Amino acid sequence: MSRAPYAADPETSRGREFDQPGHTARGPRSAFQRDRDRIIHSIAFRRLAGKTQVFIAPDGDHYRVRLTHSLEVAQIGRVIARQLGLDEDLTEALCLAHDLGHPPFGHSGEDALDAALKRRGGFDHNGHTLRTAMRIDSPYCGMPGLNLSWEVLEGLAKHNGPVAEPEWALAELDAQFPLELTRYPTLEAQIAALADDIAYDNHDIDDGLRAGFLELDDLLTLDFVADIWRDVEKRFPGASQEELLRELVRSQIGIMVNDVLKMTEEGLRGVDSVQDVRDAGHALAAFSPEMAQRERRLKAFMYDRLYHHEEQLRTAGLAKDVIARLYAAYDQKPDLMAASWATSIPESEPERGRHIADFIAGMTDNYAMRQYAAIFGSAPEGLSNV
Repeated sequence: MSRAPYAADPETSRGREFDQPGHTARGPRSAFQRDRDRIIHSIAFRRLAGKTQVFIAPDGDHYRVRLTHSLEVAQIGRVIARQLGLDEDLTEALCLAHDLGHPPFGHSGEDALDAALKRRGGFDHNGHTLRTAMRIDSPYCGMPGLNLSWEVLEGLAKHNGPVAEPEWALAELDAQFPLELTRYPTLEAQIAALADDIAYDNHDIDDGLRAGFLELDDLLTLDFVADIWRDVEKRFPGASQEELLRELVRSQIGIMVNDVLKMTEEGLRGVDSVQDVRDAGHALAAFSPEMAQRERRLKAFMYDRLYHHEEQLRTAGLAKDVIARLYAAYDQKPDLMAASWATSIPESEPERGRHIADFIAGMTDNYAMRQYAAIFGSAPEGLSNV
């Protein structure tokens, strides 16, 4: 499909924070293709294979982790971007990188780091995604970070929309490389955010059912899910329940994707440029009002039945304690950290505390538990709940 007039164009990118003198492009790639490849080859991206999506350090091979979630988000994002004539490479880069800032143990780890940094500005995984991409993961000679294009950094910063009051990490980075935080981002960024919602709304259902934390009968109390289920049963009368459940998830993803396409195409009438997208004053990529209401009901159900399940809350408490005690140990004795982190720790606050949080945030679930065991003698029992 040809590029739409409102699509981001790598040929007119606002560039990178740092010039790379003597840099030779490796192959015929656009700026956004190079960004996608830099993300895929980064250490931070590889570590997503060991970070919690829903379940902490799951024993089963079939549960999702942050890496598989990010790949699924990218697949959904590419489909939507292609149909709308957007830049698929920019969309994919944003989808793949949107969770780079998540610490071990998911939102439990984030809450623990936020509490540890309460007097030092707090911790936010979205701001830490930018911090990781722009400063921490530094594979290139002579400059920090992955040195991604402005459009990728802007889209990551505004994953949840314009930012009126950025927390300290994002504010510092924006001061050094302004990202126009109060304006709406490209359509590619808006699509990446919706693809994230579509992916985790539906794939978390799959994992929750597999783990036995969700029951099909409870899920079918949502009338719109029940409608899809009845249609699936009618189309595949001889299929097993497991096959039907997987078809349910696929069908719901397709319905949500088609809804986004229809609503967004309607919203793009009269939009002729990226500038029009930024000047619209609201998101142009969106669910229809009916689908947005369904999506909110589904999220409320998932929080009630899965994310706040008694067993989930129990393991979340254990995970928070692991991160809190690791932070306290490193604060008291920095040489317990990896050598490169221990020798580079700042002397003054808040930089010192933030440095410790940076180290912890980069850990996988299992590495955090190994570090905990090395310091305190053993890891907490029962931290993995599936």
